[in-house]
Amino acid sequence: MPTTLPADPRVESLIPRMTLEEKAGQLGVFADMVRPFAPDVNPETNVRNATEVLEQVRAGRVGTLFNGVGAEAGREIQRVAVEESRLGIPVLLAADVIHGMRTVFPIPLGEAASFEPDLAERTARATAIEATAAGIHWTYAPAVDIARDQRWGRGAEGAGEDVYLGCRFAAARVRGFQGPDLRAHDSLLATAKHFVAYGAVSAGLDYNFVEIAEGTLRDVHLPPFKAAVDAGALAVMTAFNDINGIPASANHALLTGVLRGEWAFAGVVVSDYTADMELIAHGYAADERHATELAFSAGMDLSMQSGFYAAHLPALVESGRIPMEKLDAAVRRVLSLKAAIGLFDDPYRSLDPAREADASWREAHEALARDAARRSMVLLKNEGGLLPLRRDARIALIGPFARDLDNIEGCWTLFGDRSRYVSLEAGLRAALPDGGARLRVVDGCGLEAPLQGGIEAAVAAAREADVVVLAVGEPQRYSGEAQSRTQIVLPPAQQALAEAVAATGTPVVVLLRNGRALALQGAVRDAQAILVTWFLGSQTGHAVADVLFGDYGPSGRLPVSFPHDSGQQPYFYNHPRTGRPELPDMKEFKARWREHPHQALYPFGHGLTYGQVEYGPTTVESPAVAWDGEAVLRATVRNSGTRGVEEVVQLYVHDRVASRVRPVRELKGFAKLALQPGEAREVEFRLSRADLAFTRADGTQGAEPGWFDAWIAPSAVAGEPAAFELLPPQG
Repeated sequence: MPTTLPADPRVESLIPRMTLEEKAGQLGVFADMVRPFAPDVNPETNVRNATEVLEQVRAGRVGTLFNGVGAEAGREIQRVAVEESRLGIPVLLAADVIHGMRTVFPIPLGEAASFEPDLAERTARATAIEATAAGIHWTYAPAVDIARDQRWGRGAEGAGEDVYLGCRFAAARVRGFQGPDLRAHDSLLATAKHFVAYGAVSAGLDYNFVEIAEGTLRDVHLPPFKAAVDAGALAVMTAFNDINGIPASANHALLTGVLRGEWAFAGVVVSDYTADMELIAHGYAADERHATELAFSAGMDLSMQSGFYAAHLPALVESGRIPMEKLDAAVRRVLSLKAAIGLFDDPYRSLDPAREADASWREAHEALARDAARRSMVLLKNEGGLLPLRRDARIALIGPFARDLDNIEGCWTLFGDRSRYVSLEAGLRAALPDGGARLRVVDGCGLEAPLQGGIEAAVAAAREADVVVLAVGEPQRYSGEAQSRTQIVLPPAQQALAEAVAATGTPVVVLLRNGRALALQGAVRDAQAILVTWFLGSQTGHAVADVLFGDYGPSGRLPVSFPHDSGQQPYFYNHPRTGRPELPDMKEFKARWREHPHQALYPFGHGLTYGQVEYGPTTVESPAVAWDGEAVLRATVRNSGTRGVEEVVQLYVHDRVASRVRPVRELKGFAKLALQPGEAREVEFRLSRADLAFTRADGTQGAEPGWFDAWIAPSAVAGEPAAFELLPPQG
């Protein structure tokens, strides 16, 4: 889908007729208090009541309202806009619809563990169908931030630590939200956020500063945004952080230089919540007027919630500080966006109460949610083939998440239908004969605090069971915005429960609920089986039961590295080479910690199946690759086990010598194979020169001739490499 906004004569006829106040109004985004739902989602800033909001709409001073829901009340907002305002310009209705509307899908980080971009496209499409039925035109998703520090809570909203995986999922989610036709009643405008390098905040502290090399910015943090734009995203949201001292929301080099100049982005740039206001707290702007001038001049079209644009843009234009032509260009982009989705032809698009009441999609979306949840889980460990469980076993389901329905959604879920959520207990009982007569359920402890007699009850249940299913992890509110952590471990009460249960000697399966990679400790780390379940959404209980009992074999892979210890953060698999790498036979004066090696406990790309998968050697069709040719790499993958599997085959590359130090490995491709017992398949990947490009020492982008290592492997640390040489250009 092209990232263009076609010219519309209605837009061109409106702009000369608009007052400065009406133009500034089109660039304002305000809370939709006409149909409020969650007043505590953001800080209270510039709050208005429903009457005031409608009066501003009537006066032509509001271009977009956000985070309200409901078709009928939405029609009233639009009626006032098109029938009672002077120019009749329709309002855009936006919301934070991140990973599901009424049906909640796995958090984006969990869904990325599927290594199936097509799955993300399908769940985004389902989300769009439900959101547009509820009177929403525009979502503030997907988040495409690369998160290399697991202390940062907003990593839950993205696709993990890898650039290639992040690009694939960014594009898929944009396609899913928007669909093939922007004017369709179920098309939901997508927003790539947060531009840019938000995932690189210092110390993993949300809203913190970012010091970053230009090469890292261009090679790691910008590519997923470019992928989203290339997939058709017509909106980009600015980040809260500064980048090398320049706040992202007033960064001309990025908002205008990169987005408009290098990428020819034709869509709109919207601030995050009051990000322009925060230029003052940054110490970058002296006051409201100055902040408005800086943000708008840098290329930020829309101001969310601060009210700064409405208050100060007209005077800035009248004084000559901001040219009228620049104001008109921003207004033209906003009006063209409204025209592109059909609002000028049908202002009541996506505002049909009958469609909102129609739940014919429910069965299909619940089935999709269950499948997405199954595909998102990652089996880290399975000693002695403990999983899958026998249905006739005596099972003790223990832990604070066993019966819990309050920590199923994950962060940034605002509209989920809680009446449809399935707990672990409900899911297991539904999968067991006689309603789970041999299943015993004990909480053991609270999410963060002990329960009186809880551990004693858990130990008694464990002793009487054949196997313990231990449901532990992070409370939902531990991840997401403003949820940075210094210690990415389980709460002490849960760790104490795990230690007591493990001491009984009954085999333990850990169900880990989390919104980031965790540093596993003690009995949790040492459990016989560990299944990462993230926050899986509406169908959590059924999906987990499917995997536990082998009705679905685990196929997910880690999109983030699980460290040995919190102190390793930031840790990511594709770190640059060091001059003193750790060697097996030499540990002093090498890149390692006193307590731990310079490696992950569970690496990026790791995940087990219920089969037994073997990889043959990686081979290269020709060790000499022409400058304009392709490296063809192959390996044979075999399932030598007794159960069918879905295996994620991964391609990694390392550039041996370059003008900038290169990562030890970089993911360059993956494929998910279904293999029956005994089946073997040859997997082929092709790499062009463009796949080997990076930001070179002189600032240009491209590949360099030389030798490369390549691995076709099950994780970022597995396998033996094959080598090929990219030959220099001829002549």
